[in-house]
Amino acid sequence: MGTTAFVIIILLVFAALLYGFYWLQKKHYKFSTRVFSALAVGIVFGAILQLIFSADSDVLAEATSWMGIVGNGYVSLLQMLVMPLVFISIVGAFTRLKVSEKLGKIAFNVLATLLGTTAIAAAIGIGSVLLFGLAGTTFTEGAAETARIAELANRQEAIADLTIPEQIVSFIPNNIFSDLAGNRATSTIAVVIFAAFVGVAYLGLRRKKEEDAAFFAKIINSLQSIILRIVTLVLRLTPYGILALMTATVATSDFNAILDLGTFVLASYAALITVFLIHMIILMLFQVSPIRYLKKTFTVLSFAFTSRSSAGALPLNIETQTKALGVDDATANFAASFGLSIGQNGCAGVYPAMLAIMVAPTTGQTIDLAYILLVIAVVVISSFGVAGVGGGATFASLIVLSALNLPVAIVGLVISVEPLIDMARTALNVNDSMLAGVITSKQIGDFNEQLFNDENAVVSSD
Repeated sequence: MGTTAFVIIILLVFAALLYGFYWLQKKHYKFSTRVFSALAVGIVFGAILQLIFSADSDVLAEATSWMGIVGNGYVSLLQMLVMPLVFISIVGAFTRLKVSEKLGKIAFNVLATLLGTTAIAAAIGIGSVLLFGLAGTTFTEGAAETARIAELANRQEAIADLTIPEQIVSFIPNNIFSDLAGNRATSTIAVVIFAAFVGVAYLGLRRKKEEDAAFFAKIINSLQSIILRIVTLVLRLTPYGILALMTATVATSDFNAILDLGTFVLASYAALITVFLIHMIILMLFQVSPIRYLKKTFTVLSFAFTSRSSAGALPLNIETQTKALGVDDATANFAASFGLSIGQNGCAGVYPAMLAIMVAPTTGQTIDLAYILLVIAVVVISSFGVAGVGGGATFASLIVLSALNLPVAIVGLVISVEPLIDMARTALNVNDSMLAGVITSKQIGDFNEQLFNDENAVVSSD
């Protein structure tokens, strides 16, 4: 039987699975149940395909390419909404502020949580490298790694040409239309900054021309309602998207490479899980039940895990905070939007810190307390402006390694296990932004305890 025949059979089975989830939707099964089932079925289906065909076979390459219409298409639809949603969400947060004095508290608490947990994440990443004895380790370089290293060298040249002050200046938008189109690596934070300026201008207008401000707020609220309605339509595709993404990820994973880099994968997951547990401890310190929190955030964390896109998870992130966790609208919009480009615990915290400590001894650098503190400081500063899409961790790592005058080749040497680790990193990124929302909402006294405790208050696409 030829390649085409096998591909057709795989796609027919895939279509049957998609229909099965459509049937579950028609029977009104819970949204979270359908999402969890899609995750499990995708893992099983992908594993079966991996057993029958090799990960690098032409059959799987072509079959997963067709599946990508569903999986990658779904992620693209969510990413389509990111820039409009970031802009409208932040401006809308300003229009919803009843007391403008709360603005400073919200911004301070959100940023403090994001950056504080990034410092903790960096420290945990460093600790994991030292615990697993990875400092100074070397990896085998294959053809894929060689190509990746060459690509990274070119990217490093562009970053190395910028000083830290110049990197900070690059966050500031000089063409907002270009940034709304996402043409720069720092476009997300540029849109955040522009939206904040618009919001501050609105507050000033509200004091001087109340009628004009009210009209502007009405327009923003209407636009936000439209965008959120589009979000709802797209979210209905979540089970199908997760099924396709998980199937493709498991089917094409190079398990031999995973075994070769097993210690690094294990150390990465140990660090990421530890930081996640610290998030839960922080929730407990603020008298928020981690168990109830996890039940309500399962859907968005599952999507972040499978899609590997913090930006793509933004709509679900905001919906989860406001409709399930009891976070007020203003705080949820700030936390979710800021969390896209500032202080991502997984991609901009754990990962670059691990790589920096792993490669440092190869340059003769001694790993002492002073150097560890330096790495943590550089990681926190560099965590500004990391794009919430695939490749954000690479961008953050290049900045950190360049700032510390370390070779960037190690980023390319671990490329074969990048997708596996990136799934957990992305879930941690999204969880941190929701953590910032919950903590901040509690701090300013706008947290809705009744909604949080309501077992039926969950994210739904219905």
